[in-house]
Amino acid sequence: MDLVSFPLNDCHGYSVKFSPFVERRIACVASQNYGLSGSGFLFILDLSPSNHLTLAVESRWTDGLFDLAFAEDHPDIILTASGDGGIQLWDLKTPEVPKLVWKEHSREVCCLDWNQTRQQQLVLSSSWDRSIKLWDPKGTNSLCTFLGHSDLVYNVSWSPHLPNCFASVSGDHTLCIWNSTKPGQPVVKLTAHPTEVLACDWSKYDRNVIVTGGVDGRIKAWDLRNTSTPCFELIGHEYAVKRLRFSPHQAHLLASCSYDMTTRVWDTRHLQPEVFSHHREFVYGLDFSCLTPDKIVDCSWDRTVSIYTPPSVLNTV
Repeated sequence: MDLVSFPLNDCHGYSVKFSPFVERRIACVASQNYGLSGSGFLFILDLSPSNHLTLAVESRWTDGLFDLAFAEDHPDIILTASGDGGIQLWDLKTPEVPKLVWKEHSREVCCLDWNQTRQQQLVLSSSWDRSIKLWDPKGTNSLCTFLGHSDLVYNVSWSPHLPNCFASVSGDHTLCIWNSTKPGQPVVKLTAHPTEVLACDWSKYDRNVIVTGGVDGRIKAWDLRNTSTPCFELIGHEYAVKRLRFSPHQAHLLASCSYDMTTRVWDTRHLQPEVFSHHREFVYGLDFSCLTPDKIVDCSWDRTVSIYTPPSVLNTV
């Protein structure tokens, strides 16, 4: 499996993503003391030709960091989300302090997403304050605020197919679909799980399909043309599903990570996962590489980030 890990010192991993520009580069945010106190750190890591993770950049923030987003228009710009309600914009060429800090959320910012449609550069943030905010990365204030959830908004995700369309999931058990040009009520709102919903991700091959993951340990796929019942359901995680990622290379591959300390790669045609148990604590971050088709990365509260090749990604049949 060629698993390679990197120690995050005394920090607990919260989110990890591959660069959309630099092949074999990842970014990970981690926090001291499980994010309850202390600082947050941004680690930029490169996978060497000899298959070792090396530290390229390290930045520190005064509060815990809980998510990140690479810019889609510049290889050295990255955003981080913090427990003090702030969003930091970093330039990796000058990583000592952020170039810009936005602070409009009143509680922890738990998710960031930079749109990938390339027509315009826009960022979404979601927070424990129950709101979603839309940002222009070159601006100083948010463009608008979306209020439609009655509990923490854990995850927000731009559609990779439809401009101005994004999804959100919440502790209020719901999945919402929004039009970013109309900050009123969501276009679609459905009860996705009987528990809090922590994760969602869009299919990269079917514009109508989105998956959700809940505290019930279940993963459900929804076809937005008919949301009366899930189009499939994946059962296997013993505890809450923290993050979901569809493969950008194979339509039937979906990865998930969980509080049960596992990462799983599912073939949605057969509903049977590969299970990876290399972590010793909650697995919080997860991503597929869009530039290196055989790589997946995850991070955990066990203070490590790991990159590896699941056998299923090598099977293109």
